[in-house]
Amino acid sequence: MFSGRMTGSQSSLLLAQLEELHELAFIERPIRRSLKTAEEIDQLTVDEDLNDIERAVYLLSVGQEVQRASVISNLPILVRQNPAETFRRVVPKVREVLNGAGAEIQLAAAASFLTILQDDIILIHTHTYSILKTVLLHLNHRDTVVSNAWLETLLSAINALPKETIKQEVLNPLLYQSQLSHSLQARLSSCRILGKVACKFDSHMVKKELLPLARSLCQDVEFEVRACMCRQLESIARATGVDDTRTELLPELLELAEDEESNVRLAAFDTIINLMEMMDSDDRVHIVVPLVMSVCEEATSADKAVLVSLSFQFGKLCSGLEGFLSDEQKSRLMQRFRVLCVAGLQTEGNQTDGNNESILVRCNCCYNLPAMVVFAEAAHFLSELYPSFSSLCCDPEVSVRRSAAASFHQVVKLLGSNVQLVHKELLALLQDDALEVLDALMNHLEETLEAVLSRGENVTLDNKIPELLAALLLAEQKVGCSLRWRLHEKLLQRYSYLARLLPGEVLHQSFSPRIFIILTTNKVLPVQKEAARTFCMFLRYNRKHEQRQEMMERLIQDLAQGRSYWNRLRFLDICEMATEIFSRKYINKHFLMPALELVHDPVANVRYKLCQLLPRLRSSLRLPADKQLLQQLDFCVQKLLCREKDKDVVATIRKTVLELDKLDLTEPFHKRQEKDLLDQKKEKEETLLLEMEQLERQQTDGKLNSDKHTERKRRDSKTSLSATKSMSVSSSGAAFSSSGKEMRKAKLSRSRSLSSQPTISKAANSDRPLKVKELSGASGPGKSSNKDDSLRTAHFTMATQSTSSMPVLIRSNTTGLLDRASALEHRSSSSTMDHRTSTLDQRDHRSSAMDHRTSNMEHRTSNIDHRTSTMDHRTSTMDHRTSTMEHRTSNMDHRNDGMDHRTSTLDHRTSTLDHRTSTLDHRTSTLDHRTSTLDHRTSTLDHRTSTLDHRTSTLDQRTSSIDQRDHKTSTLDQRSKTMDRSCGIKDSQSRKLSINRKSNSFTIQSARD
Repeated sequence: MFSGRMTGSQSSLLLAQLEELHELAFIERPIRRSLKTAEEIDQLTVDEDLNDIERAVYLLSVGQEVQRASVISNLPILVRQNPAETFRRVVPKVREVLNGAGAEIQLAAAASFLTILQDDIILIHTHTYSILKTVLLHLNHRDTVVSNAWLETLLSAINALPKETIKQEVLNPLLYQSQLSHSLQARLSSCRILGKVACKFDSHMVKKELLPLARSLCQDVEFEVRACMCRQLESIARATGVDDTRTELLPELLELAEDEESNVRLAAFDTIINLMEMMDSDDRVHIVVPLVMSVCEEATSADKAVLVSLSFQFGKLCSGLEGFLSDEQKSRLMQRFRVLCVAGLQTEGNQTDGNNESILVRCNCCYNLPAMVVFAEAAHFLSELYPSFSSLCCDPEVSVRRSAAASFHQVVKLLGSNVQLVHKELLALLQDDALEVLDALMNHLEETLEAVLSRGENVTLDNKIPELLAALLLAEQKVGCSLRWRLHEKLLQRYSYLARLLPGEVLHQSFSPRIFIILTTNKVLPVQKEAARTFCMFLRYNRKHEQRQEMMERLIQDLAQGRSYWNRLRFLDICEMATEIFSRKYINKHFLMPALELVHDPVANVRYKLCQLLPRLRSSLRLPADKQLLQQLDFCVQKLLCREKDKDVVATIRKTVLELDKLDLTEPFHKRQEKDLLDQKKEKEETLLLEMEQLERQQTDGKLNSDKHTERKRRDSKTSLSATKSMSVSSSGAAFSSSGKEMRKAKLSRSRSLSSQPTISKAANSDRPLKVKELSGASGPGKSSNKDDSLRTAHFTMATQSTSSMPVLIRSNTTGLLDRASALEHRSSSSTMDHRTSTLDQRDHRSSAMDHRTSNMEHRTSNIDHRTSTMDHRTSTMDHRTSTMEHRTSNMDHRNDGMDHRTSTLDHRTSTLDHRTSTLDHRTSTLDHRTSTLDHRTSTLDHRTSTLDHRTSTLDQRTSSIDQRDHKTSTLDQRSKTMDRSCGIKDSQSRKLSINRKSNSFTIQSARD
């Protein structure tokens, strides 16, 4: 009936639940089957009373294979705890287990012995020989993986073995195993051992014993052996020296470089490149350069191993051959490097073929980018390497871009002033979608930003800085949205270096709001703490007083007085970091009181954190300057001690009080002095920042003053022009009177010239300079063009009045003279006006300069007064400190006297205690003797008691036997009585019988008779 009412969705839901139950039941079946039985549990159970050594021996003896493998894996721990017992009891059992053991136990044993040798757990000369025996025994294991593991253990043991042991235990078997009759694995092991032991002996020994063996292995029939031995020739060459390498090993390497197998040729090429530093210039020119050029030409995309090796060694060989290459060879190498940078990429859409070797080649090219920048020179970076560098930074594979980001800081340093060339690539890496690329870039971001932002003289780069800052903010937001909180922490740590590279105003506008949002909203504690540190760095290096004040107010309002206890905890974290970043003076001024106010916080966690922070805050206080702050801190401690109810906070504040009491006593003097010097340095830096801020303000004020001065100058020039005009009008009357006198003189001369014309002309010519002089003398300061016009009209009227009485020649000369005089007067007046105007300008400039100097002098006087007051205050402070020190010295003397008295009292008490101690020792010895006597008597009494008990038991036995005998006696008595009775009866009967017999006998006798 229920199924009819059930809908289709409900039935499907029921079926799904039933299927889930069946699946759960199916999953639980093997779990139930895998449970151990009681017998198996008994076999796996070990006695808990056994120590570690005994347990290991027991499990190695009778345990299962899993237990044995566990014991062997934990062998390094046993060696650390008790090396002597482990090598005496456990290691022999391990050798027994290894005989015929499987691959798992063999690998565990090899790894354990390798850990013991690498960590220097044991004494080398004591137990390494025993490990060597075990390693050599299993070196030629049939399993290749196990054999390689034991080989790694042997190679590590060689570093710790003495020369004689290596020569006897390693080299002698090595000569035997290197023969062709042995397996390939044995000969490969011989090659690696030979390269390892070469560094342990001198050059003569290597040349005599090891070099012939190395030559024979280089001529082995198997190419794996030749390639392996070729790679070990580098260590042999470094052991033999430069001369023997050139004469003995270099021909062998050149022969191997022409081997028929590519692996051998590749090994020879790598070895020659690694040994290039040991070759002289001739060998590099005639051997290495042709070899490198041939490899570069013959390397094709088909032979991936050669490309990988060449790309890895490219930077090294270019650096080593830089001075031995021609221009053509350099260009060919650069062309080959550009080809390697795009190996495996298809031109259409910049797609990749997905080959791992091609990706590795491009990664190796990223690794060699700094060396190639040096090889190509920074000046030719744009034409030679920029396309390849840009291609690697925008590669489709994440691993390639990560490698490019890892070497980006070195490339930027090498470019120098041409750093703007890679600005686009830096933005691309910062905006990359893969967080691995950003992680690689963050490792050296401070060096990259320092190289980029320190080129302030580059205008092109300065214009691109906003793009860089936007990319940095975008990268932080991208990382913040992900779950990579460690990367977020690293990024914020690198952003703190921006405080030293960028102006504080830029950081305050762009980065500080974002950092504060992270500080208040992020839920990851390490990220919040790093954001707090970064915010403190921004606050530390900001020069603007208003911005610093704004940041501090925001910290106090949103964190110290915030509604969330989480924000209040973050403020205490900021206070803790501020003790490392800021000076004591700054901390006491801005951070101390807001932190102490949290003593009234309703959340116990905040008060608990404050208790932990109090010793740091106390260490920033210095008496007598911070006396009031110290009283506030003591009042805070007293409140916590008296009113606190949370048990954890009470325990913490008690511990904190003990630390505060020991704070000034336990810290050494030299550490305190170092802290004081560091604090003085911080305070000087903060003072320098304030002075820089004041200088910037003075510069801005100077610009405003200069603008005001120019306006004042314009106003003064207008007033001077109006004054000159008034002066010229007032002086025109005086000029007219002087011109009247001149007119009379002219009339007199003209009247004299009527008698004789030559004399008149001479007189006129002689009077010309006189009139010019008079005119020039009459034109003085304050004259203007109006004066010139009046003079000119006066002369012309005088000339017209005398025309009727003078000849035409005289009239013409007189008019020309008057015209010249007027022109000269006009010129002199104009030059005088220009001179006066320039003089007024100079006076205005001098007056402004004097005003500026006066203001500067007043400012300096105020500074000197301020400094004088500061010095007076410091002097009074020093006097107060001196008096305080004298008072302290007297107190210390009084305390020293008290301490001396106490010391003498303590000495007397100590002697009394010593006497009492000796008396107690004597009494203790007497008591010990009595105790021993009592023990002896007690033992005697115990013996006697045991004897008495024995005798009592014997008496009890005897008493019981006596009782038995008494019972038997009573029984016998009864029996005797019964016998007596029976005897009495018998006697009576016998008597009766005897009487009867006697009567019978008598009768018979009588009858006879």
